[in-house]
Amino acid sequence: MFPQLARFTDLGILLLRLMVGLVFVTSGYRHLKNSTARAKDIGMSKAFTIFLGIAEVAGGLGVAFGVLTQLAALGLILIMFGAIQKKIFAWHTGFWGEKASGWHYDLMFILMNLVIAFTNGGAYVLMK
Repeated sequence: MFPQLARFTDLGILLLRLMVGLVFVTSGYRHLKNSTARAKDIGMSKAFTIFLGIAEVAGGLGVAFGVLTQLAALGLILIMFGAIQKKIFAWHTGFWGEKASGWHYDLMFILMNLVIAFTNGGAYVLMK
């Protein structure tokens, strides 16, 4: 319907990458900032929470800046699969959630990262 919008594809992918990066970097920072309390909140060990925080920050920065973009996006997808597993089987959270966000949120980030991985981050990356 609007073929002229196709010229903005790379800009759209850049904006998607920046949003995904922002969410994961800030989430990872929360894991690292107070890892003891965060570990208790998510029901994981402190060491795993620190690992998760580092992985989220590294993956988020990789996606945002376009450095090893596909690898970073695939790593973030694995993290989101872990979050979905935790929400469904440990916390018994529904798709839409009840008191907190459901696993639809995590599924959206899986799909967003798939677009990033399939497009190799678009044209505006630092390193392919």
